[in-house]
Amino acid sequence: MNKLKIGVLTLQGGFDKHIESLVKLGADVVKVREAVTLESIDGLIIPGGESTTIIRLLKNFNIYDSLRQKIIEGLPVFGTCAGMILLSGGITSHEDQETLKLMNYKVSRNDYGRQIDSFDAELSIKGLDGSPVPAVFIRAPRITEISETVEILSEFEGSPVMVREKNMLAASFHPELTDDIRVHSLFLSMVSS
Repeated sequence: MNKLKIGVLTLQGGFDKHIESLVKLGADVVKVREAVTLESIDGLIIPGGESTTIIRLLKNFNIYDSLRQKIIEGLPVFGTCAGMILLSGGITSHEDQETLKLMNYKVSRNDYGRQIDSFDAELSIKGLDGSPVPAVFIRAPRITEISETVEILSEFEGSPVMVREKNMLAASFHPELTDDIRVHSLFLSMVSS
């Protein structure tokens, strides 16, 4: 069986640690900086970073429309932090900011506090057995509205922090900033199914 070819959007943000996690799991990692690369991958990770900058770069590099279409057609995608914002149906705290409008939830940006308010938490995640999963929250978005079409995989203090809808997975937190690779493994199992 061929290795899974997983793209990581590398226009801006914290993509290096995602790449490290995927390599540990034996995936063939492809850095995505142009639309043509989307044709050769089995799944894609949209990392944390600055959501407004990532949207602007997606448009400047003519990737936005192709990316949106590939995901609509079924390309598995996993968005973390800013990636969760980009996949959302909108931003309640910044309604004029554009998103990909692909998943049926809305978020409030930086709702868990500023950089100085960053924290770690232990999460129970549906589909992952064993000990709680360590999660790092840095200027994390909070889901403020959610449709029943979205499956909640994990909650923190009563709010969803990891969700799935069809071929799309999104998390408020940064699983790549810990040594625990189970969340990335969960995404790879989505890609291979």
